[in-house]
Amino acid sequence: MVTSFYFYDLETSGIDARSDRVMQFAGQRTDINLKSIGQPDNFLIKMTPDILPDPYAILITGITPQQTLADGMTEAEFMKYFLGKVATPNTTMIGYNNIRFDDEFMRFMAWRNFADAYEWQWKDGRSRWDLLDVVRMTRALRPEGIKWPFASDGKPSNRLELLSSINKLSHANAHDALSDVNAVIELAKLIKLKQPKLFDYLLNIRDKQKAGALVSSGEPFIYTSGRYSSENAHTTVAVKLAELPDKNGAVVYDLRINPAKFADMSAERLAQAWGTYGKDTPYFPAKALRYNRCPAVAPLSVLDSASQQRLNLDLTKIKSNRAALPKDFGDKLYKAAELMKKQTQPQMMVDPQSVDQSLYESFVSGPDKVKMSAIRAATGQSLAELHVEFNDERLQALLPLYKARNYPKFLDPDETAGWEKFRQQKLMSGGQSSALTKYFNKLDELAASSAVTDEQKYALEELRLYGESIAPID
Repeated sequence: MVTSFYFYDLETSGIDARSDRVMQFAGQRTDINLKSIGQPDNFLIKMTPDILPDPYAILITGITPQQTLADGMTEAEFMKYFLGKVATPNTTMIGYNNIRFDDEFMRFMAWRNFADAYEWQWKDGRSRWDLLDVVRMTRALRPEGIKWPFASDGKPSNRLELLSSINKLSHANAHDALSDVNAVIELAKLIKLKQPKLFDYLLNIRDKQKAGALVSSGEPFIYTSGRYSSENAHTTVAVKLAELPDKNGAVVYDLRINPAKFADMSAERLAQAWGTYGKDTPYFPAKALRYNRCPAVAPLSVLDSASQQRLNLDLTKIKSNRAALPKDFGDKLYKAAELMKKQTQPQMMVDPQSVDQSLYESFVSGPDKVKMSAIRAATGQSLAELHVEFNDERLQALLPLYKARNYPKFLDPDETAGWEKFRQQKLMSGGQSSALTKYFNKLDELAASSAVTDEQKYALEELRLYGESIAPID
């Protein structure tokens, strides 16, 4: 049973959860009626000298690496606080696009710091929810009582700062994590006030068993996802055609689309069309729906005539497209999903340069989890004196990195030499294509731009000094 919500937001050094880092974490606990409980959390997290931030990200947030080093805590310190004080039993973690962004950063931070990357989202009554898809479905199906913004190009937009502005919600400083958290809470209150039935319905169906039961019923259903066009409020009518190979979701088909163009494609051709779909390639109407990602799904019965008109949904055409689906189409899409999975199979050898990114290669065994807890419990000299042998080679490769990033003063000479060799390879290898060279080139490019403000020029100079300070010495 949910006893509290915890709204949180991150500011990061870039957009790749595998290789970039959390620089600011902020959160606020509320009760189930969205009333704040206690004081908010707001932390900076120290950058480590093997990481170069994306200058574009820093110009947006205004947080420099030097600020994190002066006022922040280490990742290891933060994870102890997070697991002990934030991700408590029966807490639902909520954000705005958190399932695709913030949650991924938190998983990889947990991985780097010998914490279970998943339990904080499901064990002991914990769960998660993403308000972005709640907003999208509310706009699509029950928009009354809320003002809905448009971007400068005239297209519908659900950006948090625009929703806050048009609905006069408190949002003092966009891209500051704590300000964003407060804005998300206010937005949740607005939806709960204006559309309480939809709010409670989506809160209830975020459970993967309930979402899976609806999707697997065999009947078409309403599905809201960022994959679908904003011109149709990111919403379509979909139908399940197959299980995903890992059994954690379904392959669903967008019934707006006549399947004739795809019906005769082989599984291999479907995998190619599916895997390359993007801005410059044709739309592919099948997608993976994962039950554990709180999909915004609803039965077709909620689609009233006003919603049909607003979403440009012709139910006669939907019915016709469903009837035109070949009987073997689901089997071919399943095979296509298998082919795509094989293309992303993990490498067998553990590379220290990429071990940070290897979370999803396999689950950690029970005995290794016990050893991980011993690593987390040790600090400073006790960690230096702790000798642990993991069965999982990834964890063994992570251990010296964990020590160097969080307890550099306690490294012995061999460990220090190993850490410097790691940094040298990561930052300097590749000559003119090295990470450090690309970093300074990007700073030069931005500094030469006439659009850069005086404040941003200061940030760029700080980034240059930071890059120089962590550059390995030949």
